[in-house]
Amino acid sequence: MEDLNSKGIKNEVKGAAKEMKGKVRGDVGDATDNTSEHLKGRAEQLEGKVQKNFGKGEKNADPDNH
Repeated sequence: MEDLNSKGIKNEVKGAAKEMKGKVRGDVGDATDNTSEHLKGRAEQLEGKVQKNFGKGEKNADPDNH
């Protein structure tokens, strides 16, 4: 079974990647004046930020990490 620290690290990495992908998608939507892509990108960016912060919380909650 995976410990909270390992899960937290995975969520941080996946969240950071999703956040970056969303930022790029949103910026492309801006550049092409495509409101739909801009909004989808910003939503994906926010999802990534939430996942990344959740991962940080998991790492902090791991009793072996203190």
